[in-house]
Amino acid sequence: MKISVFGSGAWGTAIALLLYDNGHDTVLWSKFSAEAEAIRVARENPLLRGVEIPGGVVITTDMKEAARGADGVVIAVPSFAVRDTAEALRSEVGSGCVIICASKGIEKDTSDLFSYILKGVFGDDAPVAAVSGPTHAEEVSRRIPGACVAASDEIRVAERVQDLLMNEYFRVYTSTDVVGVELGAALKNVIALSAGICDGLGFGDNTLAMLMTRGLAEMAELCVRMGGRKETLAGLAGLGDLIVTCMSQHSRNRRAGVLIGKGVPVQEAMKEVGAVVEGYYAAKAARELASNTGVEMPICNEAYKVLYEGKDPLSAIKGLMGRSGKSEHATGGESWVTR
Repeated sequence: MKISVFGSGAWGTAIALLLYDNGHDTVLWSKFSAEAEAIRVARENPLLRGVEIPGGVVITTDMKEAARGADGVVIAVPSFAVRDTAEALRSEVGSGCVIICASKGIEKDTSDLFSYILKGVFGDDAPVAAVSGPTHAEEVSRRIPGACVAASDEIRVAERVQDLLMNEYFRVYTSTDVVGVELGAALKNVIALSAGICDGLGFGDNTLAMLMTRGLAEMAELCVRMGGRKETLAGLAGLGDLIVTCMSQHSRNRRAGVLIGKGVPVQEAMKEVGAVVEGYYAAKAARELASNTGVEMPICNEAYKVLYEGKDPLSAIKGLMGRSGKSEHATGGESWVTR
């Protein structure tokens, strides 16, 4: 099959390599001519040093050529570019082409989930799926064992994506909870950025465990309120992705948070990371979604204040710790596996 990946960042490149390993005719598209030429000549993405891109992977800036005859397209651009990329592709892909969103985030200006955007662009009947999980490109590209979730409203579409991506070093599980998978993908970045801030402030393992656990509770509560399933947040797209993003050296969000915790201004911290820090945009969207749904999300709210209002990180932590006492399961004590 011909599968084209739109977005030549680290994750897009890793997916292209995975698809190529699986025997597909693989195209990697970049918006930028200089970037595409550099990758084509070096057969290496500078974001994935030491990982060879086989000559059989076609690298191009020609969107029309990349999309022509494709059985599937993977959208792996930064969150702010998902809608524009989809709209540019709308007239280029065939009706049976599966649309796979590998971007992790929420649209910053509308707080729309990507599945909603893609259905709006390609039509309600379009085979759209989201893939997410604890999948750092640095490891997937080096064939280190890992796994993700492929989610679609139609289980047959999720299974189709599973067949495209799964191999001996990469497992793919299916789900019909697109909302849960997409929210987990986006919101864990806010928690990971917050975890980095705590690290930068010099806090310890207890703080990190508390932050991750209570952050997951916030994510799950919003997920259920928006029609997703709580158990999804206990799986790869929730807890799994949260763990790796909060703790890994590869996490841009965590690295940006560490810098902010050490006193580096927010914009300078993100610039120093050198790539898109999705948690910055997701914090704004989380605040909007929490307000719209009436879900209390104190960690995401304090993260927003630090990132957008200049609140001192230590004051934000003190504010969280000083909140009034409450039950751990204030919404009724639901378990992770039942609603």
